[in-house]
Amino acid sequence: MTVTRSAANLSGRRAPWRSAGLASASARSIGAALAALVVTHTADAADPLIGQALVIDGDTIEIAGERVQLNSVDAPEEWQVCLDERGADYRCGKESASALKAFLSESGPTRCEFVGRDRYGRFVGTCFRADGEDVNRWLIETGNAVDRDTDSTGLYASAQETAKSNGAGIWRAQPEHACAARAGNVNRKPSC
Repeated sequence: MTVTRSAANLSGRRAPWRSAGLASASARSIGAALAALVVTHTADAADPLIGQALVIDGDTIEIAGERVQLNSVDAPEEWQVCLDERGADYRCGKESASALKAFLSESGPTRCEFVGRDRYGRFVGTCFRADGEDVNRWLIETGNAVDRDTDSTGLYASAQETAKSNGAGIWRAQPEHACAARAGNVNRKPSC
């Protein structure tokens, strides 16, 4: 067995930075800094994000460098193609993102209330325009997204029923096609 000693310990004395008083003071300082960081992070997570929103896709925005997944909202992906009322393809994902961008630009800044973090570490929130309009609800009610909760008691179930009955957005033709395409591409069950 090989034993290695530091140069400071060869003489039998402790190096000045290794004295008992400095070591325990350093440990306390590090512990206090870590505790403050945890408390600060938890407090910041509960604070709303407010600022100019950059649209990433139909259900994700960015405010001040923080990605925000819109709570209970599932929009078509940008690459996704849906069928319109005539049975023709249209880029429903791109249309959803464009509609969101136009909607947010009408009344800023955007405020997002923290709900949690998703599996990608993104801030999950319910967002509002400066005029108080619920962005999440608007996306679903206009048919630009679906309620992520698949049962009829979802957070935005009534908004989704409104969109369906009005034939709005993805509901104007064959929304099952849109849901199945997205689910098949991301290896999961359809969300609508």
